[in-house]
Amino acid sequence: MSDDTAHVLDESTESYERAREAIDAGSLVVYPTETVYGLGADAIDPDAVERVFQAKARDRSKPLSMAVSSRTAAETYTNPTERERAFMQRFLPGPVTVVLERNSQVPDALTAGRDRVGVRVPDRDATLALLSHVEPMTATSANVSGAESARRVAELDDQIREAVAIIIDGGETPGGRGSTVVDVERGQIHRRGPKADDIEAWLAEY
Repeated sequence: MSDDTAHVLDESTESYERAREAIDAGSLVVYPTETVYGLGADAIDPDAVERVFQAKARDRSKPLSMAVSSRTAAETYTNPTERERAFMQRFLPGPVTVVLERNSQVPDALTAGRDRVGVRVPDRDATLALLSHVEPMTATSANVSGAESARRVAELDDQIREAVAIIIDGGETPGGRGSTVVDVERGQIHRRGPKADDIEAWLAEY
């Protein structure tokens, strides 16, 4: 599928509205974050989530995370403890995925049947503006599983381009690694990335 089919748009209110329309229709979009480009779909629509797994050729036993526009929005879909709220107050928005207890709105398809879900609040104004139009979105890198993450639209794999309706081009993303994934209640960092040392120190102190 060429870029004439997967529409490449700039970061603008009109683009976000078109992305919302695409996601509402069950399609996928590529969007920039402060780390790498993400692959977005309606995170509470099991069929849309399945399309993300197909596009990435991802093992269904590996859960996906979701992105929301704020800490308050995160609590619409999760049941954080006071310690987790304190952590989110300190580190979100930011390049961090917090693993929280999900509520009944979050489908098994997203979490691979687990009772917890990873939540992102990206530290990028344009991404937050997009999320204000459509949330929650899936928060997973826009690459085929096992391949390098994309920091520029030109680096997107053809398999991803063919799977999406819209690509929002925000230029080169500033971060080269995926977010740090942390389960605050269990005191575990599942994937080290940006701010991992600061998070480790916070977990030790609190």
